[in-house]
Amino acid sequence: MSDIIQVGVFAGMSRGALEGYRAQLQAALIELGTGQKAVTVAYSQGTGARNVTFAPTDDEKIRGLIRQINAALGISRGARSVVFR
Repeated sequence: MSDIIQVGVFAGMSRGALEGYRAQLQAALIELGTGQKAVTVAYSQGTGARNVTFAPTDDEKIRGLIRQINAALGISRGARSVVFR
């Protein structure tokens, strides 16, 4: 199996890079779910004020990107159903 993704939106990227991005997205999803991700941060100190604004996102956007990366890496989407006969 090649170390470089050959098709799709991630074509040309290495498997290692995609695995790293997936880990970052999973951490961001946890932080978002636990309220640790700030959207706007502002403070004032002595002579001036500072503001930093991050682009807001939601968990479905993050989950969607994780699914796309998993598909590019050939990782199946979770457990398969079990049928008893």
